Amino acid sequence: MNKLLIFTLLLLISLASCKTPEARRPVSVKTGSFIDVSVERNKKLNAKEEASIKKLMAQEKKDYIASESGFWYYYNIKVETDSLKTPDFGDIVNFDYVVKALNGSIIYSEEDIKARSYAMDKEELFTGLREGLKLMKSGETVTFLFPSQKAYGYYGDQNKIGTNIPLICEVTVHSITENQSN
Repeated sequence: MNKLLIFTLLLLISLASCKTPEARRPVSVKTGSFIDVSVERNKKLNAKEEASIKKLMAQEKKDYIASESGFWYYYNIKVETDSLKTPDFGDIVNFDYVVKALNGSIIYSEEDIKARSYAMDKEELFTGLREGLKLMKSGETVTFLFPSQKAYGYYGDQNKIGTNIPLICEVTVHSITENQSN
């Protein structure tokens, strides 16, 4: 009888302890408020930068072209011949450029930057300049107006360009050497 009682007690204890655990409730409920605030802040920043850029374009009275990538540009020197091509992936582009603030003050001069060779889409270059070079032919000079998100964005360049600074870049392409492995 003793054995039966001990067995029954053990059986009851084991059955009672087999309840499924109850899910823990979250300590705090997160909403998308941080994301919503960030999106709203970026919309306001973009609108402010676009208004500044459009004001500058109206003052300069140049024939600006709006790119599909979200920046504006005009040709200082345009090559009209169809025999020259724009660069493709891997082509080597030899160019130089000047970086200015929207007020026209020079941030980096040609002497600061020097002419450079760039393997198209294979090396680091800020987004706007990389996309702008794809529009150019050898011998052309183009002035680009980049909103900050197409330039150095929130982080700047950790040197002379600060946070969220739109830029003017005057770029001259000296040569484009076709990638032989294409």
